[in-house]
Amino acid sequence: MSDATTIESAGAMLADPKAYTDEGRLHAGLTRLRATAPVSYVDVGDYAPFWAITKHADIMEIERANDIFTNSPRPVLVTREADEQQAAVGIRTLIHMDDPEHRDFRAIGANWFRPKAMRALKARADELAKQFVDKMVAAGPECDFVQQVAVNYPLYMIMSLLGVPEQDFASMLKWTQEMFGNDDDEFKRGDSKEEQMMALLEMFQYFTELTAARRANPTDDLGSAIANATINGEPLSDIETVSYYAIVAAAGHDTTSASISGGMHALIENPDQLAKLQADPGLMPLAVEEMIRWTTPVKEFMRTAQQDYDLRGVRIAAGDSVLLSYVSANRDEDIFDDPFTFDVTRDPNKHIAFGYGVHFCLGAALARMEVNSFFTELLPRLKSVELTGPAQHVATTFVGGLKHLPIRYELA
Repeated sequence: MSDATTIESAGAMLADPKAYTDEGRLHAGLTRLRATAPVSYVDVGDYAPFWAITKHADIMEIERANDIFTNSPRPVLVTREADEQQAAVGIRTLIHMDDPEHRDFRAIGANWFRPKAMRALKARADELAKQFVDKMVAAGPECDFVQQVAVNYPLYMIMSLLGVPEQDFASMLKWTQEMFGNDDDEFKRGDSKEEQMMALLEMFQYFTELTAARRANPTDDLGSAIANATINGEPLSDIETVSYYAIVAAAGHDTTSASISGGMHALIENPDQLAKLQADPGLMPLAVEEMIRWTTPVKEFMRTAQQDYDLRGVRIAAGDSVLLSYVSANRDEDIFDDPFTFDVTRDPNKHIAFGYGVHFCLGAALARMEVNSFFTELLPRLKSVELTGPAQHVATTFVGGLKHLPIRYELA
């Protein structure tokens, strides 16, 4: 196979959901791209072409130039058909917006994720962590850690913040798994894009009803803040309101569950790191960052060039799309010593799993706190843990991580 063919196939992996289920193959291809073609053109299958950006420094450069590289009109990698369907529905989340509109909409939820708010939520995070570790004890000595623990702990956290009643949590989890897992045979709803779009539409219908209820009877939760928000004195449109709910509800728990399950998997596969962390709980903040780097739940975002731009001697033309491969950047040899080593003492840790710049993840502080609270509760009680079967990843090109992690354990 020629070098050009090898590079082309490595780039094509970024548009192959199943490539993300085989991390060895994926990272081998991304390592090859970083070394030989860090800015490479990908034209494959049902996707509009794009430039694959695989180096940490280049992604940071593009993120800083948010006036040149915009989120609109193509914020994530989906097929041409899905691009058209989302445009027809009119989805308008924070990831679809650019400044100044993005700045105004981001401000609606910003106060709920600032340090003062996080301090108030810490007790809830700790309480839920204890509940779910206790559930592990009751369910033991074996469980599917992803489906029985990791997906539910952050789900309860973000739904409580939004004010969604507990009887609706299961529906919210199902819709989220269907949306982010619409390339995964286990999670997708049907084989047609029309069937798969129904999960999004059902979630939108749910939040339309919640908006009406919060406007009629405001409450002290983030859901009410979104429902009653105004921009320049005008209330949000229906599609803007439900889009805001959807991004907070879906991204607010799916990404964190991926970090927790991926972190657990890494600790099992690296017992020396587990022992180190159990011996020195003061390492937990560093360990949390390493878990998030290691899993990188958000695999990519897309940007569109608004003018010609030269990157590493490659001309990106106005109108071209670029794919920012965070999963590649977080293994960049120029940034991380031994990037393929899971190290709970890694410091500094310049991962960009939360993005960078104006689009830095709104819920990053909450995600960090949840991962910290969970493992702070679990590890002092964990006497032993091992895999009882293969870890399985979600097929996705956007958000995802493990979908099954069968384990045997002993807990105090």
